[in-house]
Amino acid sequence: MSELKNRIDFVYIFDVQDGNPNGDPDAGNLPRVDAETGMGLVTDVCLKRKVRNYVQTANGLADGYDIFIKEKAVLNTLIDKAHDDSEVKEAKDKTEAARRFMCRNYYDIRTFGAVMSTGKNAGQVRGAVQLTFARSVDPIATAEHSITRMAVATEKEAEKQKGDNRTMGRKATVPYGLYICHGFISANLAQQTGFSEEDLELFWEALKNMFDVDRSAARGLMSAQKLIVFKHDSILGNAPANKLFDLVKIEKTCDSAPRSFSDYRVTIDKEAMPANVTVEELI
Repeated sequence: MSELKNRIDFVYIFDVQDGNPNGDPDAGNLPRVDAETGMGLVTDVCLKRKVRNYVQTANGLADGYDIFIKEKAVLNTLIDKAHDDSEVKEAKDKTEAARRFMCRNYYDIRTFGAVMSTGKNAGQVRGAVQLTFARSVDPIATAEHSITRMAVATEKEAEKQKGDNRTMGRKATVPYGLYICHGFISANLAQQTGFSEEDLELFWEALKNMFDVDRSAARGLMSAQKLIVFKHDSILGNAPANKLFDLVKIEKTCDSAPRSFSDYRVTIDKEAMPANVTVEELI
């Protein structure tokens, strides 16, 4: 595995058409929204879930690419298994040895970090990769649609409806929303968790393709549109991340409500790029 030696900041831009990118369980599963501005939101947890699902699908059977936070997992059981490893049993500091074991075997731990002090203690890990909430470029218009299912679940419901057997429901969507997320990759933390150049390539692959393995009727058409990567030539970096992000401009090019990515223009002010920082568009 190749050690990561450069700090990286990135901008991830994706969109949704006629779907719900991230429902809010505290608001009847309506699309998340900033109440003051009307901008749509997608949580970092939602995006990390999709990365985990992609890695589990693409590399789940390979050594070192298991996923810690996965559906129906019992976390303390997985933590306890680390203490059954022969190297951990023989170690003087079993907590630190268990932490290294978990980083070595679980991709999402060395990538995003984890708290593993809930069972047999395996310590805590600060992940090399951190994401912000994604926020829409423009306010979103949430639409609710009545839907009909031509069936009922029980005989009792059928009797009550006298054979009509139709069930009414509702579905919430965003007609169109373009979302921007900012990410940070610490080479210093990567060296502590074992997050490697190969892990980074898999992470980029996940961001490019994760929506294609996460289709559902609720999410409509979600697509990765831009992945802009700023690479510093040092571990600590050569410029503040916010200054680099300001170089990316997103402008609406239509007079009406946007309904596709072609209604926007994305540009990068490369002339204002700080010294010792390079930029690359992976999408």
